[in-house]
Amino acid sequence: MGTTTTAGRTGPRPARSKDAGTWRNWAGNVAARPARIATPASAEELAAVLRKAAADGLTAKAVGSGHSFTSAAATGGVLIRPEGLTAIRAIDRAAGTVTAEAGVQLKQLNAALAAERLSLTNMGDIMDQTVAGAVSTGTHGTGRDSGAIAAQITALELVTADGSVLTCSAQQHPEVFAAARVGLGALGVISAVTFAVEPVFLLTAREEPMSFDRVMSDFAALTAENEHFEFYWFPHTDNCNTKRNNRSQGPAAPLPAVRGWIDDELLSNGVFQAACAVGRAAPKAIPGIARISSRALSARTYTDIPYKVFTSPRRVRFVEMEYAVPREAAVDAVRAVKAMVERSDLRISFPVEVRVAPADDITLSTASGRDSAYIAVHMYRGSRYQEYFTAVEKIMTERDGRPHWGKMHTRDAEYFRAVYPRFAEFTELRDRLDPGRLFANDYLRRVLGS
Repeated sequence: MGTTTTAGRTGPRPARSKDAGTWRNWAGNVAARPARIATPASAEELAAVLRKAAADGLTAKAVGSGHSFTSAAATGGVLIRPEGLTAIRAIDRAAGTVTAEAGVQLKQLNAALAAERLSLTNMGDIMDQTVAGAVSTGTHGTGRDSGAIAAQITALELVTADGSVLTCSAQQHPEVFAAARVGLGALGVISAVTFAVEPVFLLTAREEPMSFDRVMSDFAALTAENEHFEFYWFPHTDNCNTKRNNRSQGPAAPLPAVRGWIDDELLSNGVFQAACAVGRAAPKAIPGIARISSRALSARTYTDIPYKVFTSPRRVRFVEMEYAVPREAAVDAVRAVKAMVERSDLRISFPVEVRVAPADDITLSTASGRDSAYIAVHMYRGSRYQEYFTAVEKIMTERDGRPHWGKMHTRDAEYFRAVYPRFAEFTELRDRLDPGRLFANDYLRRVLGS
């Protein structure tokens, strides 16, 4: 099959605008009350929305599925919703690319590619984000050699503050391309993204419990020997669950439907939801629950197409902090988190998740210029998280950690200037593309400066 495209639109129409209520993110920890909401259905309509916002003296922010835990998309001005930009414009087998509009959810993109026997090379474990939201905040999975979703972009369409529509790639506007792949919504509004894809392949997933000490001692070997390695440590225990994903010649051997439902829905979502609720009401019960939870999932091996291996349903709502540290600092950082939890009175019901990524060349990617390890901590929604997250953040910043742009942190522009060698390159580009700060909000003022 050659290039396939979605049905063409008949022509530009005025973007729908409506009175706004209160917008909340997925976790419920961020809320905003915009002046109005717009749902443009083309780059041209999006440009008109931005020009009108500027003329009215309003700021403008695009929002995706709301899966960020920060206020990156919050605005009191014009909130641009993604519902009108949901076409997969082209799947080009010859070029090995797919072009999807900003509001396409990753689960829709994965399904469309699978139908054409194609796949992204790597992806995160949640599929509910829109493509623009995922790349703008640096969403990633785990990979020895393959990086974040943004690292798989070959081109993007960006609508800037003056209404210009830029097609950016390594050849066109390369300085914008270098930054806008993880642009935080500061440089413009992404209207479409082109990703590199490859023929669909099989992955064999090997999930296996291991002791904490074994994972720590073997971490370097496990990351070197496997294409995709990650692990979860259960606080208040010495138990981890590991996952190794590697390409396979097949044949496919998916999880049996009943086993998958028991592990991924009943245990990982239903029972875990109940355990978190009990732990929030009675924190003293959490260590005992953790010991049971850490032994609930047994070893399993299965082989399937990539998105069915990389991704999993996440129905238990939580808040999250995640830091990227230099790969060589990972074991020391995780050991420090464990020691901190053990000497504190904290009661932590969620496992700590550790993944890896190779260095990339994206200006504000958390893996920019260095092989990285990601350490993520979570708390059940509605629980007191401040003491835990503050203690973890101190451990990570002592090791030159870079917080995930879409997850909770307290860092500011002064800190980022120190940990991102190309930080000034990004802010200078922002000054050129958005001198009037059409896309400003409180979050960007904190992390990028005024």
